[in-house]
Formats: sequence, C-alpha cells, structure tokens
Amino acid sequence: MKLQDNVAVVTGAASGMGAAIAKVYASEGAKVVVADLNLDGAEAVVKEIVDAGGVATAVKVNVAELNDVNQMIDHAVNEYGTLDILVNNAGIMDGFEPVGDISDERWDLLFDVNTKSVMRATRKALPLFLEKGKGVIVNVASSGGLNGAHAGAAYTASKHAVVGLTKNTGYMYAEKGIRCNAIAPGGVATNIAATLKNINEFGASRLQAPREVMPRVGQAEEIAQVALFLASDDSSFVNGTVVTADSGWSAAF
Repeated sequence: MKLQDNVAVVTGAASGMGAAIAKVYASEGAKVVVADLNLDGAEAVVKEIVDAGGVATAVKVNVAELNDVNQMIDHAVNEYGTLDILVNNAGIMDGFEPVGDISDERWDLLFDVNTKSVMRATRKALPLFLEKGKGVIVNVASSGGLNGAHAGAAYTASKHAVVGLTKNTGYMYAEKGIRCNAIAPGGVATNIAATLKNINEFGASRLQAPREVMPRVGQAEEIAQVALFLASDDSSFVNGTVVTADSGWSAAF
C-alpha cells in the first residue's frame, strides 16, 4: 500500500484521468476526496471505490470559484482530519483558436479553470503541508504546456503557466518537505473533448500535422500510474519537474 493512511484530494475526478487517479490512490490505501462539478459522476466514482473496499467521499466543486476550492480543502480536513496529497487535474479545452481569434471571455475561462484553480488549491493546501512538514502536489499539465502545436492559444498558454507554477512551487518549498510535480499527458482517451466548443477551422487545420504523428492514444489508467508514482515515496527525490507521458509524441518536436 504505497499511500496507506494518506488523504488525497483529486479535482476533475468524476471521469477520465481524475477518476482513474482517485481509484488507484484508494486502491493503494489513500482516503480520497473525489471533487468535480459533476456531483453525480463523483458519487459514482466514490461508489466504485467503496465497493472495492476503499475510502472516499464526493464533493461538488467548480474549480473556477474561490469559495468552492477553499471548501474542497476544508472538506478533506473535516472528513479525514488532514491533507497529504493534492492532485490538480480539472481542466477544459479551448476551440483551437489562434491568438488572433481568441475572445477575452474564452481566455479568462481557460485560465480560471486550468491555471488559477491550481494556484488557489495549492495556496489553500500549503498551510496544512507546512504545519505537517510534508505534502505532495501533483498538477496535470499537458504536452500542450511544453510546445505550441497541440492546442489553441488559450489552452497552450494556460498549461505552460501550470508548468511554470509547478517548477516555482517545487523549488520554493523544497526545503519544507513539500514536493510539487506535473504530468504532461499527450492524447488520452477521456471526455475532455466534450468541452470543445465552436472549433476554429484555421486553428484545427494547423494542428492536424502534429496529430498525424501521435504514436497512439493513451488510457486514463496509464496516467494514473504516473500520478501514483509522483504521490508516493517512490518519487521522493523528484521535485519541481514535469513527467511527460505521451508515448513519445513530443519527442518528435
């Protein structure tokens, strides 16, 4: 049991990578707060975990709302007495818009969900980690946070910001027993495509070439195994970095 008696919060955990991470954490002994805007989906994940002998609770969270993020961390403490692991997984896609076509509203929404929520949840968790003298943060970035050819301008910039925040946080708190790392998944079979709205034809056409050299689409469970590694003592010397999990896709660029 690599996470025995740890308490973990996983955002965007009603489906896809978040659900897979929540389940594998629970199977390794963690008590998991399954956080998502989709409460029914979160409760379904909790049922799976509990039926398998694990411990979990669901909480409805809009990560774009400050109060929701703060209450999510408070819920973990109220329910299980502490917090050991924070997984910032929740995210949405843009419509592949290049910068010339992006609206302020779309830009702000992408940054609120993909980036500001990571800062806010981390900021809320840090006092708990500092008091304990230990804590783990796992941010789900994207291969789109490492290059410019996997998504539109807003998503790309928001995930680049997550990578920068991860590196800065890892360095700043390295001597406090706190580790912060990110995962950069490539194409993974999840329902994030459902957040695609009003696809930009020009942007999509420019992104077609890199998609054609993607070795394969990954599974959520494969990303969950990386998240398990980063949350466990197996990665005790890994901090402030990004683990790319894309079957070699970004190695081509």
